[in-house]
Amino acid sequence: MTVDIGILGADGRMGVAVIRAMAQVPRARLTAALTAPASDAIGQDAGALAGVGTLGVKLGSDLSTALDQCDVLIDFSAPKASIDTALAMHNHRCKAMVSGTTGFTETENNALEAASESIALLRSGNFSPGVTALAALVEIATEKLGTGWDIEILEMHHRYKVDAPSGTALLLGEASAKGRGLAFEDAAVLSREGVTGERQDDEIGFATLRGGGVVGRHEVRLASHLEMITLGHDAFDRSVFARGAVDAALWTHGKPKGLYNMRDVLGF
Repeated sequence: MTVDIGILGADGRMGVAVIRAMAQVPRARLTAALTAPASDAIGQDAGALAGVGTLGVKLGSDLSTALDQCDVLIDFSAPKASIDTALAMHNHRCKAMVSGTTGFTETENNALEAASESIALLRSGNFSPGVTALAALVEIATEKLGTGWDIEILEMHHRYKVDAPSGTALLLGEASAKGRGLAFEDAAVLSREGVTGERQDDEIGFATLRGGGVVGRHEVRLASHLEMITLGHDAFDRSVFARGAVDAALWTHGKPKGLYNMRDVLGF
């Protein structure tokens, strides 16, 4: 069965990658492509923009029309656009959203997740199967090792990424906190500067690097006084995230309202 899919943020780096990925998945059909009203891409054919040939779907900014043209919406945009779109869905045909947008404040995060009371909302900081497996391994490792092991997360991305730490780093931090039985909000130390004092036992530290064209590198380091374990993942091409988002959209289609993640998709 073919699933009609819309994209929010269709002219961004990830939006274009998703369009290319959809061209290789027969079940996925692009029916709506949304961008900001001020975008220079308004009116362009989405397929031509992505280099996969004319698809007959032009980029636009009319949210209401787009939400009546698709079964699932894939979102790689900005927090406000994500929230506004999710809250608008209850009045339209589209009742499922797959969101990879990052950079939410706590208030924005709560606002988006509240939308899962009326739609099927799948959120992930990373749609890579490898990262999903890594998060599961991190949770197991932190649970089994217990206290006495310090948790530090390092991430590096291309110079154009605007938020930090990355959504993937936060995802791994949340997995670490769950395994250790900690509240992530209390344990996370997102940056260190100046005289910070000694490291606390229940801290989950983060280090952020930006440079060049790095697609994505993440490491979770578990260090005791005698040894260290490093669990990591390197992405070589953002197409892995795009294909994962398409697979997530196909999985989410027809699901009951609620909040889902990539572990649900992969059965972890």
